[in-house]
Amino acid sequence: MPWTRLRKLGIIGMNRRNAEFIMPYNQRSFYPLVDNKIITKQRAVASHIPVPELYGHIELEHQSQHLDALLSHHKEFVIKPACGSGGNGILVIAGKNSNGHFRKANDSLVTLEQIKHHISNILSGMYSLGGDTDSAIIEYRVQFDPCFADVCFKGVPDIRLIVFRGVPVFAMIRLPTRQSDGRANLHQGAVGVGIDIGSGITSHGVMQSKPIQYHPDTDMPIAGLEIPHWQRIMEMAASCYDLAPLGYLGVDIVLDRNMGPMMLELNARPGLAIQIANQQGLGPVLEYMKIIGTIPASPKKRVKLGIDIRDKFAAQAYG
Repeated sequence: MPWTRLRKLGIIGMNRRNAEFIMPYNQRSFYPLVDNKIITKQRAVASHIPVPELYGHIELEHQSQHLDALLSHHKEFVIKPACGSGGNGILVIAGKNSNGHFRKANDSLVTLEQIKHHISNILSGMYSLGGDTDSAIIEYRVQFDPCFADVCFKGVPDIRLIVFRGVPVFAMIRLPTRQSDGRANLHQGAVGVGIDIGSGITSHGVMQSKPIQYHPDTDMPIAGLEIPHWQRIMEMAASCYDLAPLGYLGVDIVLDRNMGPMMLELNARPGLAIQIANQQGLGPVLEYMKIIGTIPASPKKRVKLGIDIRDKFAAQAYG
């Protein structure tokens, strides 16, 4: 679609996102609150926002000596860099066999020594945002809600919401695929599916910037899926603004089959594919949000405001 047509439809690009929404609304002093997953998790717990349980935090090489004892209590877990981005450096362990080897989400096996080596790479900064030294988080492996069983491949879907000035305005669900190796990251090949924020029902899909209607691995339709606990998810996203007051914020939420919605992480630089997934541009909604004088303090009222604004601009969605 020609760029002039996209601009008319309100699609914003990266330069405009950075210049008009990230730089003016995201104070850099608040970036560590979202760039470091340990800090984010601690603040979420203090604010009573559910997050995956933390099993361990490795900051120094010598702490890996106790890894065997730590992991002996858990058959499933996730290891990730505290300051990573884009899903890089995440290791998902789905079980352990009788030989003591760990089974990854893609069914391949790794040894304890290989896990230690992976953690060493994390500590060296291999996956961190700026290449600086990092630390490794070991946490609960989310068990995705059965409602996603037909549209997911060996991984955990997550819900990405754009929260502007504390108001959730756009949402999509990211579905793992074989191409993405079970990860819910669009740039690695996951499917993004727009969600109507008023109803919590999925609509259009996108994969590698191309529209799709069916999951590439299960061949099941991706539209018309009703996300459970939707109101709670929206209010949780709005509440995240209170623990990390960034004006333009990405909130990632997972839906666990036993514990319900949990905040996975926050992002100070959320991507723009959510527009294609929703077939609607962010531009008109965010411009309207700029001129609102007073934003409600209550997350519940901010959710209602977001839904009302999206309804106002629904006619500008493109097909």
